[in-house]
Formats: sequence, C-alpha cells, structure tokens
Amino acid sequence: MTAARWTSGWPGYAAAAWGVLFAAPSFYWALGGTGGASTTVSPSLVKLAEDRVTWFLVVLWVTGVLKLVGAVLGIALLRSRGRRPDHLLQLAGWGAGVLLVWHGGLFVVEGLLVQSGVLHIAPELVPVSRWYTFLWGPWFVLGGVCFVLAARLHLRLVAQRRTCAIAGAVGGFGALGLSAAMLLGGIG
Repeated sequence: MTAARWTSGWPGYAAAAWGVLFAAPSFYWALGGTGGASTTVSPSLVKLAEDRVTWFLVVLWVTGVLKLVGAVLGIALLRSRGRRPDHLLQLAGWGAGVLLVWHGGLFVVEGLLVQSGVLHIAPELVPVSRWYTFLWGPWFVLGGVCFVLAARLHLRLVAQRRTCAIAGAVGGFGALGLSAAMLLGGIG
C-alpha cells in the first residue's frame, strides 16, 4: 500500500480498524469472559453475560458480526464499486456514521448531566456512568466520524454523485429517525 493511498483512504481504514477492535469485546463476552466489564459496562448487561442468558449471547454474537461487517464497509468505501453498490455503500456508510455519532453523543450528554448533578442515578451506577461518558460515548462518536468521513471520500470517487448523495442522506436521516423513534419508545 502506497503512502498516498493510505493518506487518502485513512478514514476507511480507520473505520475498518474501529469495527474489528469493537467486535472483540462482543466475542469475548459471548465466549464467557467478563473481565473488566463489571466496572465499565452496565451491571444488568454484565449479569446477563455472566448468567449465560441465551438471547443475550445471541445478541452478543450478532453485534460482533455486525461490527465486523462495519469493518468490511470501511474497506469497501475505499473505492467505487459500480452504480448500485455505490448507492448501497453511501446508504450504509452514512447510516452507520450518523447512528454511531448520535448514540455516542447521547452517552456523553447523559453522562455529563449525571456528572453535573442535573440527572440522578443510583449511586452504584455513577462509576459506570463515567465510563459511558468518557470512554464508550467518545468511542462511538469516533467510529461514527470515521464512517462519515469514509462515506464523504467515497462520494468523490463515484460517477453518480447526486443520486449517491441522496442515498447517503436517506441512510443518515433514516438511522437518526429509527434511533430517535426507539429512544422515544423506551428502547435504547
């Protein structure tokens, strides 16, 4: 790989690395490991992993695989793939990026409200809240920014920029709308 290719494509490579790194804890917890989780992750999630609850193990495996799919998406965004694939890549790239930034932003904002005393949570959850505020939230935002930048760079490579941009907007607004609806519905 040439230095010029790395420099011009770093967001795609960064998104791919982010996906692989983020998949590792999902697989680790699915395989029964919980070391470090009890202080950095919601106690209810740790309990589900420790109790080996089947549906939660399935969720861990599925999310781990989805994170690896995200890694493939990061690499796929490095070049044009043809009309239909480029539209799908824009939809997925912007969708993933917006969803991750939104999700991480919610962690940070809620955590800062807890840390400042505006919101109150059970005292035993305050240390975990700090991890969500200063580690998990920014980690999600970082991944989202990598996907958005990779999708923007990919858009420069495609022939149908206008329709690909529309596909990206649909992905981004669709992810935001779905996440907002789930949040209002009490899920997530």
